[in-house]
Amino acid sequence: MPSIDDLSAIPPFVAVVPARLASTRLPDKPLADIGGRPMVVHVAQRAQRSGATQVIVATDSARVVEAVKAYGFDAMLTRDDHPSGTDRLAEVASRLGWSDDTLVVNVQGDEPLIDPALVADVARHLAEHPDCAIATAAHPVASIDEAFDPNAVKVVIDARGTALYFSRAPIPWFRDSYRNVLNSSASTDVANSRSTLTLDAAAPVYRHIGIYAYRVGFLRRYPTLAASPLERAESLEQLRAIWHGERIAVKVTDAAPPPGVDTPEDLARARAAFAADAGATMA
Repeated sequence: MPSIDDLSAIPPFVAVVPARLASTRLPDKPLADIGGRPMVVHVAQRAQRSGATQVIVATDSARVVEAVKAYGFDAMLTRDDHPSGTDRLAEVASRLGWSDDTLVVNVQGDEPLIDPALVADVARHLAEHPDCAIATAAHPVASIDEAFDPNAVKVVIDARGTALYFSRAPIPWFRDSYRNVLNSSASTDVANSRSTLTLDAAAPVYRHIGIYAYRVGFLRRYPTLAASPLERAESLEQLRAIWHGERIAVKVTDAAPPPGVDTPEDLARARAAFAADAGATMA
């Protein structure tokens, strides 16, 4: 498992792992067995390796609490009506009385392969941007198909490394080189037009990585913020923060992290990855 070599270079932060039991595509997802342990426990272990001063699993299920505590991790049973993981984090911060300047990293409970270094990097990035309430991560898009994939969320970043906008659309839109895609009416024409496009290295397309660091002061405000029209249109929670004037610092990494687990196929890939890692360790 990856680890952090220099913990002294990381600012103090806590990691919270939101883990909702209900899942339409993968029932009881946090408890799915991977290499003999529940998936959420693997996530907590990786969060611990990041250098977090405390790791807490926040869940709506007593079964998840029991499973997590069996492996020595803290867990909190939270309300079952939270619309998002951020709301769940806000409840944890409030109940534990964390100060407004405490840094909290949201490590998704379905990311058993997440690199602990990425968790630490996002916390460090927020500490280095005192004018921002949130930090997240992104990596350069490698292909045109990824740029046009609505399931791949893109982010446009300003000169200070702050997010200007997140979208499922291909942003930035290169007016001249993308012109043929706009002019194509049939889906086959769109695909053919897209295949001739190239990415512009002078203005990289960045794919958003769904990990966030927050200042607790923002988490206290978040439940009071009204949902924005942009958030509803794109189905992207982070647009609520931008809509209300909050700044989001974006840490650019070189490569995409391993995919999370949303489907049985994803779970099979995660199990194979852990089996391969275990085999390499024993060799």
